[in-house]
Amino acid sequence: MTTNHTERVNEMATTEGIQIKAPNLITATFRIIGTAPLVQARFAEKGKIMMAQQAGQQARSKKKREPKDFDALCDASVHYSKEGWAGFSASAIRCASISACRLVGFKMTLAKLSIFVEADGFDREDGTPLVRIIGGDYRSVTHHVRNATGVVDIRSRPMWDEWEADVRIRFDADQFSLTDITNLLSRVGAQVGIGEGRPDSKSSAGMGWGMFRLSDAQDEARRAS
Repeated sequence: MTTNHTERVNEMATTEGIQIKAPNLITATFRIIGTAPLVQARFAEKGKIMMAQQAGQQARSKKKREPKDFDALCDASVHYSKEGWAGFSASAIRCASISACRLVGFKMTLAKLSIFVEADGFDREDGTPLVRIIGGDYRSVTHHVRNATGVVDIRSRPMWDEWEADVRIRFDADQFSLTDITNLLSRVGAQVGIGEGRPDSKSSAGMGWGMFRLSDAQDEARRAS
């Protein structure tokens, strides 16, 4: 049965011609350099905070809430890989690249099927694919924020003032050229951003955080010296 079916498929391909090409995927590596601080709030931790706030509101008349440990909450917002290094979600670059397609009139639905970011590792708790952050340690910053219920809260988050990353983008070369991907990533860094407080934030106009540029020849020369 299998042999006969295969023979029929091969015969049809020969007589009718191939209509669907094999994927033409290419991977390119880009060094990105932060031009604004990178601020992070690990999604799982954001969810825990929101649940704790809602539970606290429901039980505030029954139970006294313990004071927050801001240092612990800040560190819990960091994506740590299984190897122990800090990173940001690989989907941050992918989603930002898809969003940036709106600026140039490219269909986001096609970009969603054509742009992927390869992970350097995975979050040790929830398995989120990560891109490794190259740079020094983060510092804890505390801001007033408005949570999903509309209540003003105080939250501490990790901030990297100076940061870089090597981003490996796998893309469909039948949809994008290497120059297209390079320019698209440049737009992500200059107009979209990644992480908390980015200009393309769904809930606000952002804080101008998470912006970056692509490494150039002068950067490469400095690293080599």
